[in-house]
Formats: sequence, structure tokens, C-alpha cells
Amino acid sequence: MEAIDGRGGEAVRAAMLPRTIMGYVLQQSGTHQVALALLSVAVFALSAVPLELQRRIVNDAIGSGAVRTILLLALAYAGVAVVEQSLKLALNVYRAWVSERAVRALRRTLHVDQAVAAAGRQSSDATGIEIAMIVEEAQPVGGFVGISISEPLLQGGILASVIGYMIYLEPWMAALCPLFFLPQLVFVPLMQWAINRRAAARIRTMRDVSSGIAGAVVDMLDVPGESARIDRVFALNMGIYKFKYSMNLAMNLMYYFSVAAALGVGGWFAVEGRIEVGTVVAIVSGLGKLNDPWGDLVNWGRELSVVGVKYRLFADAVNGLARRSAG
Repeated sequence: MEAIDGRGGEAVRAAMLPRTIMGYVLQQSGTHQVALALLSVAVFALSAVPLELQRRIVNDAIGSGAVRTILLLALAYAGVAVVEQSLKLALNVYRAWVSERAVRALRRTLHVDQAVAAAGRQSSDATGIEIAMIVEEAQPVGGFVGISISEPLLQGGILASVIGYMIYLEPWMAALCPLFFLPQLVFVPLMQWAINRRAAARIRTMRDVSSGIAGAVVDMLDVPGESARIDRVFALNMGIYKFKYSMNLAMNLMYYFSVAAALGVGGWFAVEGRIEVGTVVAIVSGLGKLNDPWGDLVNWGRELSVVGVKYRLFADAVNGLARRSAG
């Protein structure tokens, strides 16, 4: 029995999780995060190249009409696209591997806790339900590990590269970027805060629902209470959907407004001969290249907030189970 207790104590200490999601990321995949970061840098380093090639193709087609130059630029554009997309494929597959590896590690941690609890004869139906719930929650937590560092680096790098190129190309047109970003810096954090509150409440309510189901055989009198909890989960989910899709709508509108302004101002400047048509095309395309990484960056921030809440609840439950197993 002492041998079991000794092995159990060591297992419990090994199973304890860091308090924060980023602490777990570094513990679980620190070396891989460096490799993912290098791949991300390689991808965003190419992000502004297609815009410059596009601008030159349009200007050469309208200006000199040199067919050979246009064809060479078109081939260069296609070549850059192949390299960029191949790097993205490698990055995405690598991220998926890191994420699944983290999910597997979380589930193995739970398996150790369950084994130690069984060795100490402390398992119960309630503990089984708790473990089942936490195993299900391991997927989104582990899934975030793969994108935890590489995603903001990639999307932030693309934003910086494209905005820098736009400033180099035409500073006055680049002044349209604040029209795209500033309103979102106000409403996105507020709406995300509302989503986070509902996500945390949903997790706690779902665990209450699970516990209620586990005790249904013993207590058949709490059917109204269980029904109310299920209705609350429904209401919380609908609240999350409303805020999430409203945020997406507002972000898309900001993009279309900025494109409309770029077309209007750019067309005016082109008519007056202040800029080339290719510059207008490059600016509008640049705004398009800002929309996707900005949306991805906001989604990453949203996931960081929500997964951070999930991870804290997850770690509290796992560490609590480990401590009960040791006691």
C-alpha cells in the first residue's frame, strides 16, 4: 500500500497543471512554438510582395504595354503565391500536430488522476462524470496550443507588412487604415467581454447539468431544476451567437466602408493625375489583405479569452481531483 501511495504521490505531482493557459502552452510545446514562429515570419514576409507585383502589372499594362514584362511579372506573382501557400500548408499541419499532441497530453493527465483515485478507492459516480466532462473540455483547450503564439505573430506580421507597404506607396491613402481599425478597437473588446462572461457561465452550468444527470437515479424530485439549467444553457448559447455574429457584421461593415472610401479618394486622385491607377488597385487589394488577418487576429483574441476561462476551470478541476486523490 505504501508503494501505491508513493507512486500515487509522484503521479499527482506530475499531473498538476500550470495556472494559466500560456503557462501550459510553454510547458507543453515551448520548442515547437519557436519553430511555428519562424514559419509564421516566413509567411508574413511574403505578404506584401503580391501587392507590388499586382501594381506593376497594372501600370505596365496601361503604360508601356510591354507584354514580355507583364508575363514575367504574372509568372512571378504565381510563383510567390505557390511558395506562400505551401508555407501556410506546412504551418497549418504543424499547428494541428502540436494541438493534438496537447489534447493527448491533457487526457493522459486525467487518466493518471483517475488511476490514482481508483488505487486509493476514492472513485465515485460523481468523479466519473467530472472526468467525462473534463475530457470533453480538453479538446478546445488543447486545440488552442497550436495557434497560441504563431497566430498573433503571423496575422500581426501580415498587418504590419501590408500597412507599411501602403504607407510607402501612398501615405495619404494609407490614412484610410484608421477608418478601418479605430471603431473596432472600441466595440470589439466590449462585445468580447460580454461573450467571455456567457462562456464561463455556460461551462459552470453544463457541469451542474452533468451532476444533475448523475444524481437523477437517486433524486427524481429535481426535474424542474434540471430543466431550468438546460434552458439557461440554451439562453447563454444564443447570447454568445448574437454577440459573435453582430461583431462579425460590424467588422465587415468597417471593411466595406474603408474600401468605398479608398475607391472614392483613389479615383479622385487618379483623375487628377496625383497617383497611378495601379496604386489605387494595390491600396484596395491591400485593404482586402488587412481584412482577413485582422478578423483572424480578433478571432484569436476571442479564443484566447474564452479558452483562458475554460482552461482555468479545467486546471482547477484537474488539480482538485489530483489533490483529493493524494488525500
